[in-house]
Amino acid sequence: MPSTYLSLHYHLVFSTKHRAATIARPWRLRLHEYLGGTIHGLGGVPEAVGGVSDHVHLLVGVKATHCLADILRELKKASSAWVHQEIGLAEFAWQEGYAAFTVSPSSRPAIRQYIARQEEHHRTTSFREELMAMLEQAGVEYDPRYLDQLRTLQVR
Repeated sequence: MPSTYLSLHYHLVFSTKHRAATIARPWRLRLHEYLGGTIHGLGGVPEAVGGVSDHVHLLVGVKATHCLADILRELKKASSAWVHQEIGLAEFAWQEGYAAFTVSPSSRPAIRQYIARQEEHHRTTSFREELMAMLEQAGVEYDPRYLDQLRTLQVR
């Protein structure tokens, strides 16, 4: 086969430092737009960005040459600087680590809808409960004692 064909999509989730509710409603959409723009600037495709006051979800398409850890590092670094400069929230920071799940083409519409409904979802479900359910559904081993640190986890 003379060419390489790939479909690499990830559902990314990461939280604010100490899960502080610092992503305020008046500028939340601007942050989501900035995150999407950063993904685009890194050569990825932002399909959905959403979240609530203490965490964000992204559905992104990436190239085979992209390193996921590098994308997340740059995404967090750039968006933290943006919040500091544009919003004036000097204490804003992201929690160390992240969760990343591969997404099949057939699941992408459902994930986009899930991300769009974050506000509604979190009226009844905490971020911790949401994350545990996502990890269990994906078959990711985790120790609940360390969930608050949201470090990169390995699939079984």
